[in-house]
Amino acid sequence: MRIKALQSDSGIAVEKSDQGIVHIRLDRPDRLNALGMDMTVALERAIADAVATYARVILVHGTGRAFCAGADLKERRTMDERARVEHNRKINDAVDALAAAPMPTIAVINGLALGGGCEIALACDLRIASEDAQIGLTEARIGAIPGAGGTQRLPRLIGAARALEMILTGEPIDAQRAAEIGLVNAIVPADALDEHARRLAAVLASRSAGGAQIAKRLVYRGLEVALDQGLALEREALKQILSSPDYAEGLAAFAGKRRPRFDGGSAT
Repeated sequence: MRIKALQSDSGIAVEKSDQGIVHIRLDRPDRLNALGMDMTVALERAIADAVATYARVILVHGTGRAFCAGADLKERRTMDERARVEHNRKINDAVDALAAAPMPTIAVINGLALGGGCEIALACDLRIASEDAQIGLTEARIGAIPGAGGTQRLPRLIGAARALEMILTGEPIDAQRAAEIGLVNAIVPADALDEHARRLAAVLASRSAGGAQIAKRLVYRGLEVALDQGLALEREALKQILSSPDYAEGLAAFAGKRRPRFDGGSAT
């Protein structure tokens, strides 16, 4: 059973499944899902709601032929300097909220993911792209720089030299190249993209929510500290896991040769 709630005026659609999967859809196809101010505020709100209701997995999709073309430059042209800065700040808020979500997040990249759209994808844990996807930080084309985490998240993902090539040229790359450099986890035919994403989300949602949150936190924290510190964090976290109800359920399920039924609780 799925319950679907649409925020049609804002350009954000939200679908919640009984598995604890929240699908956030960028739903402004006539503008290639470009991020206007109202849409950006609604996106941040949708992410916050998914986190507050203890979603097990968050999927971010785009409607139509684009994932997201970035900031709505037509709207931005009408803004004064203060409004432009505020617009960019709100895009940062939404992207940072997605990056900070404690549960696994997946970007489902159909078609174009440019500028801020690429930065939304970078804020997710996993990225799946359609075969016709084009991904890039294209700000250099208009005399700008990535302003929602692109200069920081992209080099951490694919290395400084490759990131600089994308940032300085402003040229998008295709899905095959994105997979080669580790920017996306998988390439899927366009007509199978949503189903592939749903299957992956269902697998993630079937695992221990608390365990997933702890593992995610350890991975990202470990990238910021020395190896010995990261290993110490892992050993400390394992104590919490070994005494958790989900681990007890996992052991019982293994002994009973059945699938575990995790309670869905979040990590503390």
